[in-house]
Amino acid sequence: MESRVKEEVLSSRELTMLPASGGIYNLYVKRGLDFLLAVLAILLLSPVLLIVAVLVRTKLGSPIIFKQERPGLNEKVFMLYKFRTMTDKRDVKGQLLPDEVRLTAFGKFLRSTSLDELPELWNIIRGDMSFVGPRPLLVQYLPLYNQRQKRRHTVRPGLSGLAQISGRNALSWESKFELDVTYTERINFMQDIQIIFLTIKKVLVREGINSETSATVEAFRGSETGQNERTGA
Repeated sequence: MESRVKEEVLSSRELTMLPASGGIYNLYVKRGLDFLLAVLAILLLSPVLLIVAVLVRTKLGSPIIFKQERPGLNEKVFMLYKFRTMTDKRDVKGQLLPDEVRLTAFGKFLRSTSLDELPELWNIIRGDMSFVGPRPLLVQYLPLYNQRQKRRHTVRPGLSGLAQISGRNALSWESKFELDVTYTERINFMQDIQIIFLTIKKVLVREGINSETSATVEAFRGSETGQNERTGA
């Protein structure tokens, strides 16, 4: 019995480490296209980047750029860059106020238009991210994923992905992760193009920006399946 359990655990770990699909496109083409398109986007959008930077400095103060460590390909941690969308307002004890208090109307506008994501083009140039892939989440979520959910880190995280065009923050965590893993299992050029165009459409109509119960999005606390796997239940 003990031997069988060890074999099942080994099988789940091996499954987690399997590389994403996608063939030649994923291995050799996708990264090159990401780099070229990110450089082109920064050049074309440089006036927008400058205007947003000035507005953030004027309305929210400094720093202009929000930086936070996020896990990327193979769970390697990198520094993610975004435009700041919240103030640093604190209570009398010096603790930061809740997100819904610190998120200003201007910050909501940046998020709803995805303008706050533009600095991530630098992450794409660096190789931390891709245009299309699972969104990079918080480092503290890493121990909470079940074995299947961990496969979302077998590809570079993206500016957008299947979860973003399927409901964004209006989806449950489990639904998002299943879409992320589905993407890793069927990466191809035409799907990436479709996701990019549908992302632009979603941004224009501003769908699924926030969850129904939070100003931003609720923290992931682990799925029931993940808890069973971690406890051996």
